[in-house]
Amino acid sequence: MRSHYCGHLNESHIDEEITLCGWVHRRRDHGGVIFIDLRDREGISQVVFDPDTVEAFASAETVRSEFVLRVKGRVRHRPKGTENPDMPTGMIEVLGKELEIFNRAETPPFQLDIDDDEVSEEHRLRYRYVDLRRPAMFRRLRLRADISRTLRDYLDGHGFLDIETPMLTKATPEGARDYLVPSRTHQGHFFALPQSPQLFKQLLMMSGMDRYYQVVRCFRDEDLRADRQPEFTQLDIEASFMDEEALMGLIEDMMRELFAKTLEVALPKPFPRMTYAEAMQRFGSDKPDLRISLELVDVDDLMSGVEFKVFAGPAQDPDGRVAALRLPQGCELTRKEIDDYTQYVGIYGARG
Repeated sequence: MRSHYCGHLNESHIDEEITLCGWVHRRRDHGGVIFIDLRDREGISQVVFDPDTVEAFASAETVRSEFVLRVKGRVRHRPKGTENPDMPTGMIEVLGKELEIFNRAETPPFQLDIDDDEVSEEHRLRYRYVDLRRPAMFRRLRLRADISRTLRDYLDGHGFLDIETPMLTKATPEGARDYLVPSRTHQGHFFALPQSPQLFKQLLMMSGMDRYYQVVRCFRDEDLRADRQPEFTQLDIEASFMDEEALMGLIEDMMRELFAKTLEVALPKPFPRMTYAEAMQRFGSDKPDLRISLELVDVDDLMSGVEFKVFAGPAQDPDGRVAALRLPQGCELTRKEIDDYTQYVGIYGARG
């Protein structure tokens, strides 16, 4: 049906007869010549129709945004001065000879070259089939596919088996509530959707599978937060006869390969490491954001003599500790600014 993707055409295709399929990204009528930017998942090509191709030109006059077309034509250089170096296909255009309209479209509910914050998420989700046509959305889905493929290739190469585990299981005590699915054949009984494949992968290790992985969907019936979703995908790994250092080395190598292949980013070898004790001592969290340079400061000597026992007690206890976060120029903050910050962090589930 088509010979090329729109975004793959370049000067090596000059004078070739090609067939493209895609959506009308933009249509322009300049002095009796019609220009159509035809879009598919790989990019955009400019197609030109002139009155010499009577039937195709007449069809092109009826075309509007988001019509679905098939175009046959010849690749040629763009006229001098009209090249667009900002487009991968900006040095060429297609002289259209035939045009077939597969589907007509109403006016789109929003433009496809918008940023996420230019239209509400609710509106984009209502017209999800249009939202997913946006180049930004496609780049995200392609990146997700690239990540999944890279992880699978790496683990396959290190002797791991990709094994699917059941999605309908029994409720187990984990970190959140289960989603329950009623059984049609056993009235009054329910399946639970897995919060993780924990039991199944342990069963696999007991069975001698040795190394297992799975890119798996998990479900947790909990409130949506920045780091919590009711439905999410995770890379699940289990291995037998592997000590802590070997496992950490394997994961580090996997992450280095992942970032190099998908983002062309070189990660350090080895990764910087921090013990749990050090993280709690310096930041008061086992997952500190190291982009923030602020660290906890011990104030036991200041608090040990105060009358307020909440501070004095731990400060005088040999196993206790009183620490504070020193905020440079924090004394300049007004009460209103502090309240505003407290309200702001609450949006992300943090406590003031």
